[in-house]
Amino acid sequence: MKPLRNFFIALIAIGSFASITPANAQEAPDVLIKRISTDVVESAKADQEIHAGNQKRVLDLVEKEILPYVDFQRMTALAAGRYWRQASPEQQKQLIAEFRALLVYTYSGAISQIREQTLEFKPLRADPSATEVEVRSQVMQTRGEPAQLSYRLEKTPAGWRIFDVNVLGAWLVQTYKSTFASEISKSGIDGLIKTLSEKNKRLAGKNRSQSALLESRL
Repeated sequence: MKPLRNFFIALIAIGSFASITPANAQEAPDVLIKRISTDVVESAKADQEIHAGNQKRVLDLVEKEILPYVDFQRMTALAAGRYWRQASPEQQKQLIAEFRALLVYTYSGAISQIREQTLEFKPLRADPSATEVEVRSQVMQTRGEPAQLSYRLEKTPAGWRIFDVNVLGAWLVQTYKSTFASEISKSGIDGLIKTLSEKNKRLAGKNRSQSALLESRL
């Protein structure tokens, strides 16, 4: 499931999400993305424990500050496509949980790589009354070409929520739609859930090993 790697590189630019108040819940989507993106880059650059590979520190950051602002239910439903309607409520719940966990574990490895990246944002092209928009940006690196990033957001009663990410021209949902469909065609929805679960167990074990190694050096 290599597309996840690109997703997490993109999420690096999403940011350290501050708590939403009634005031900033009404922020324009491009203003929101710019504010939280800048926060996370600066926070990660300043955190030496993240640089050292403290997985618990990274996981705490991801769980508390980032994931509440990603609409995993919609993202999972879109990735599952027509199979989403065929899944039982319990299967849907499991798919969301496993997909969310997979994003968490994979992202924890990418966030520690933030060093000298800077962000550049494109003007928002959307009707003021739009409830779904695309915010475009790119990550400027000290070496190599800028990395294109785009975010699809939906306006909800709680504020804008991200439900898809584009990295270098590839939308995450579309990429995973074919991946999920292939797995479901071979072993059904339960087979996809099992595959995601096994992947998460391996990643969880890897994270525990890395944390133990770090603690042994302290």
